Amino acid sequence: MADEQKAKLRLEIAHVLFIDIVGYSKLSTDEQSETLHELNAIVRRTEAAQSAEAADELVFLPTGDGMALVFTGSEEEPVECALEIAQGLRAKPSLPVRMGIHSGPVHHVVDVNQRENIAGAGINIAQRIMDCGDAGHILVSKRVADDLAQSRRWQPYLHDLGDVEVKHGQVVSVVNFYADVVGNPTPPGKVQANKKEIRSAPNRGKRSLVAVLITAFLLFAIVIVALIFTPAILKSLRSPISGDKTASSSIPEKSIAVLPFENLSDDKQNAFFADGVQDEVLTNLAKIADLKVISRTSVMQYRDAAARNLRDIGQQLGVAHVLEGSVQRAANQVRVNAQLINARTDAHEWAENYDRPLNDVFAIQSEIAKAIAGQLQAHLSPSERAAIAQAPTHDVVANDLYLRARALDDLSNEPGAKEYLLQGISLLEEALRRDPNFLLAQCLLSEINGDLYWVGVDHTPARLEQAHAALQQAERIQPDAGEVHVEKALYAYHGFRDYEQARKEFELARKSLPNSSRLYFYIGVVDRRQARWNDAIKNMDKAVELDPRNFLVLEEAAFTHGGVGHFAESNKLLRRAIEVSPKAYFARIQLALNSYFERADLQPLRTQLNLFMTEGTEATSNAAQFFVQCALAERDPAAAKQALGFVPAEGCITEAANFLLPRDWFVGLVARTFGDTNEAQKAFTAARAIAAKTVQDQPDYAPAWSLLGMIDAGLGHKADAIAEGKRACELLPLSKDSWEAPFYVNNLALIYAWVGEKDLALEQLTISAKSPGGITYGELKKSPDWDALRSDPRFEKLVASLAPNPTSGERH
Repeated sequence: MADEQKAKLRLEIAHVLFIDIVGYSKLSTDEQSETLHELNAIVRRTEAAQSAEAADELVFLPTGDGMALVFTGSEEEPVECALEIAQGLRAKPSLPVRMGIHSGPVHHVVDVNQRENIAGAGINIAQRIMDCGDAGHILVSKRVADDLAQSRRWQPYLHDLGDVEVKHGQVVSVVNFYADVVGNPTPPGKVQANKKEIRSAPNRGKRSLVAVLITAFLLFAIVIVALIFTPAILKSLRSPISGDKTASSSIPEKSIAVLPFENLSDDKQNAFFADGVQDEVLTNLAKIADLKVISRTSVMQYRDAAARNLRDIGQQLGVAHVLEGSVQRAANQVRVNAQLINARTDAHEWAENYDRPLNDVFAIQSEIAKAIAGQLQAHLSPSERAAIAQAPTHDVVANDLYLRARALDDLSNEPGAKEYLLQGISLLEEALRRDPNFLLAQCLLSEINGDLYWVGVDHTPARLEQAHAALQQAERIQPDAGEVHVEKALYAYHGFRDYEQARKEFELARKSLPNSSRLYFYIGVVDRRQARWNDAIKNMDKAVELDPRNFLVLEEAAFTHGGVGHFAESNKLLRRAIEVSPKAYFARIQLALNSYFERADLQPLRTQLNLFMTEGTEATSNAAQFFVQCALAERDPAAAKQALGFVPAEGCITEAANFLLPRDWFVGLVARTFGDTNEAQKAFTAARAIAAKTVQDQPDYAPAWSLLGMIDAGLGHKADAIAEGKRACELLPLSKDSWEAPFYVNNLALIYAWVGEKDLALEQLTISAKSPGGITYGELKKSPDWDALRSDPRFEKLVASLAPNPTSGERH
């Protein structure tokens, strides 16, 4: 028995996620039970918890107002779990939760009920870490952060908060874990208070005196040196200073970035409220044509007020001024502070404090915008002045719901987009029940329904009708609003591919939204669809100018340049996008693919894929289709087999058409390439059932027809395959969409090649090769899809016509 007890006391390292509900003790008994039940359900639904529990590597410890999850597998497991919990909590704004993570020693004990349990310093410190946070925070210990920092995936999430004194005088080093809408970027109140205590410590004055004396001495020494070496110093500095002035002179004087306002409220759930104040000021300023105003996505990356270097921010965003501020909300009062700063000199040019009743917050936003316009000597037309004076809503709660819905809409390109968008619709419907005349909420409701239809998640007439119904309500509220014209354009574009009507509405919107990056972005997107390539480049570049830190804008601008063969410019934009979002897998893939497409060089792609293999299953899963593509181009059956192991059970989304290719399609493709006829037939048959069901459910959806045609070609169903491939091209011909249609032309060429129609295959490839965004040199040179054509001189001539120009680096 003694030996058994010794074994139980043996220490082991565990990875602990400690969670509690903020304000739990203030709830009624029924409310406590309900909130705890909700939290338990969210935690239990996480894949990280389910996987660890199934592997017998997780222990749940209830703590009354929350729980501790003790993982004994990977150090990343509690982090993954925290991310999933944070995602689940987005739809539960009334459930404020904080989390703490630490890895440390634990040991098995026998509790008072003679049941085996776990205790130890690892759990205790995780709780201390959590106790440092406020609602929404995910805090990790420095030990965990140092390990996570070794992975590029986690680096953008880690923001050091320094040392904090906790219970019993213990000091812990804390790191705030957040990015985008995950976590709480505002420094915890306890951390801020801790820093204030340090600043006001008794020996502060002594240290300050010493610092002053040292500084004075250094300044004296500098003056002496300057007097002696002035001519040489001036000579050496003259050229760099001149260069700086030249760089700064390209930035317009009437340009501004409105940085995120700091949330000083005791309730950290008011972060959305603070964002709303900042966003409305930004929106109002953006309506002034005489100003250059940076868009919301780019400025939101500078949340950390303490870490801001305004000169650097001004250079990065291309503006001469920045607006900073803070918001403090308490009961029915609000205090807003705003200050205008010259980003070139750090000089404060204007500042104001506003103490008002909460319902006056919208008036404050208008007043700030007018004051800034005056300081920058911007001309305001009567219509611009009226637009600034108009509040979006007078219901603070409705506005908060709208902001939460918009944050979810920002995730429309992420995995799980459908769930986010549906949650956003629910929030907007609640906001509109509170204020039926809330124009921005009505517009966003139309847009989200249209997004669900456009991306194929719910490509049904019913979903499109919901988008139309919301749009009609928006028109009823304010038919001439720029935001309404934007939504009318998107409805015409996403619902019917009516590019001319979309262009007409976008142009009407531009009159009242002169600084809208998304407006230029969408006009550029429509330009691509209509083969207006010079206009597409110009509008995409303008969108980048107004939103220089927006990952999506940078990425799509890069795709546009790459589509017309401007690979050098595409690579520059992709590197900027990767700087904004280092873990973005497709931008990294596209940068490597550019070498393949332009020069038939597979090495950068293989290097990038090997890097993904070191980053874990999420990276390999996201890039699975490119693992397959690369292995086939390399003619490597072992690499192809390994690549199939990365393809998720549900398949992969193709970037070209945002369409799900089933896993069996990739299995069949690999088997066919390497001569395994039986396996290919089996896999293609399984894939066909999925594609046929999609065609049945969405008969006007081109990607589904194109896939069905390729599968039937693989099965040897010649007539059906050709008819299906042609049907896709009829639904979306080049005359209707010059950006996406080449994808279906390529697929039709593949169908013809696979069923033995070489002449027709070459005809389609020639059409594609002449189309921006069409087939590339590398694909024709390396892909086994075209092996049946390689003996034909016409094919070799086509390949040579796409070869890169040795002098320019661009393709012919």
